[in-house]
Amino acid sequence: MKASDLMVKALENEGVEYIFGIPGEENLDLLESLSKSSIKLIITRHEQAAGFMAATYGRLTGKPGVCLSTLGPGATNLVTPVAYAQLGAMPMVVITGQKPIKERQQGQFQIIDVVDMMTPITKYTQPIISAKSIPAHVREAFRRAEEERPGASHLELSDDVASEDVDSFPIEPSYSRRPIAEDKAVRHVLSLLKESKHPLLLIGAAANRKITAKMLRAFVDKTGIPFITTQMGKGVINEDHPGWLGNAAVSDGDYPHRAIEQADLILNVGHDVVEKPPFMMRSQANDKRKVVHINFQSAQVDSVYFPHASMIGDIGNSIWQLKEGIEPQPHWNFDFMLKVRDHMLDHTDEGANDDRFPMLPQRLVEEVREVMPDDGIIALDNGIYKIWFARNYPARQPNTVLLDNALASMGAGLPSAMAAKLVFPEKQVISICGDGGFMMNSQEIETAVRLKQDLIVLLLNDSAYGMIKWKQQHMGLSDFGLDFNNPDFIKYADAYGAKGYRLSATDELQPLIKQCMEQGGVHLIDVPVDYSMNNQLLNEEIPEKSAKLIP
Repeated sequence: MKASDLMVKALENEGVEYIFGIPGEENLDLLESLSKSSIKLIITRHEQAAGFMAATYGRLTGKPGVCLSTLGPGATNLVTPVAYAQLGAMPMVVITGQKPIKERQQGQFQIIDVVDMMTPITKYTQPIISAKSIPAHVREAFRRAEEERPGASHLELSDDVASEDVDSFPIEPSYSRRPIAEDKAVRHVLSLLKESKHPLLLIGAAANRKITAKMLRAFVDKTGIPFITTQMGKGVINEDHPGWLGNAAVSDGDYPHRAIEQADLILNVGHDVVEKPPFMMRSQANDKRKVVHINFQSAQVDSVYFPHASMIGDIGNSIWQLKEGIEPQPHWNFDFMLKVRDHMLDHTDEGANDDRFPMLPQRLVEEVREVMPDDGIIALDNGIYKIWFARNYPARQPNTVLLDNALASMGAGLPSAMAAKLVFPEKQVISICGDGGFMMNSQEIETAVRLKQDLIVLLLNDSAYGMIKWKQQHMGLSDFGLDFNNPDFIKYADAYGAKGYRLSATDELQPLIKQCMEQGGVHLIDVPVDYSMNNQLLNEEIPEKSAKLIP
């Protein structure tokens, strides 16, 4: 068969459902082979969006999402989403085209060393220089992408290799199971847990999986140990649970940090130092807390993270072993932590019913939470609103709040929402973007319309890069260089075949979202927001109020 046919059969063999991307002339044989395949090709309007969609598909399914580009500028446009997948532990396989490697007739036109470029931001990158090597390279790329810690793999297929005739067959995926934590490690952690007085559970991104979530809920229900989530750990346990102490949305000084300060043992489940640290460890002389690292892989030691003990292996099994080996201890005391929870909830309620317009972010979060079903998915771009949703939006199921706190790239919110809708067409999905991040991949509105998706985009409009303005104000610097003008977003949406709306009063938002959900199709809602209180609330008021709780 033709090598490109073999490539597609190998992808089908891996269970690939979609390939996202923009083909070029170097991909035409592969494109022809895909036309006869069960794999659906999703053409996007920018390679970056294709990469974000593939990464999100991997995040939600555990199977590598696949994206495709040509050589040169097509490949360079994939660098950001590849880094996004790699840092965020999202399984993804990238396929890029290349000029003939045996006989080039165009000099160095569009030629860059894509494999070398991808090396520092992938787990595996290989040029395919022989058609016979396709089955092995594809199998290894998927194996590496899926293996803990998940991430990105890259394959380069030149057009002369793609057109070769080859007599070969795909390699079947092998059966494998993750290793489990060693018995002595389990017993050591159980002894630490039994000796502690104020244990605390901290849940990170790698725990955001169905089986792990089930085990953690059983552990919390049996022991009564309170828990805090990182931004990417939201929803692992229903955050309406009476043991939820909040989200580590800001670096320090928030209510959850007061509970972290009081804990004498922190079970750090599924977190690594790639995600912004939810707490800082200090030298043993100044910090008497013990930290246990529970993850698929050992801890990467950092100046603020050097755990005292580890349980390495399948996280769900590790938590199950702890649950089976522990009973609630009579000397455990969570009174202060639960007091922190009460004050945290009182504070997150502030502003939730404020009628001023433009909207306060607290009111915006409240409106979205009220209208979204428990299994509904919000996909956040990167901006100051991400902090407000992390703090104030209780996630009730795993992976229903898609935000990135590893690379934290702008431009991912809309493509992530589109991928979520492909994976879960029956669920309500809302993309929540700032005007800055939205305009980085706004052209994908056309893709969503072409795919006939039911999708709502909440566009939070402050005509500025609000996150950086917040930092600028906190540093006492002058207001400079971060404002811009926006298009008429109603006309912009209409031009793509979507429906656009502009909010004129705060109480219009919830009825409008419900209306859009009922109508179906792609809708964009321009929501003016008021971020003027961010510095006062996040940097001054919250640390001051929470500090008053310290015994």
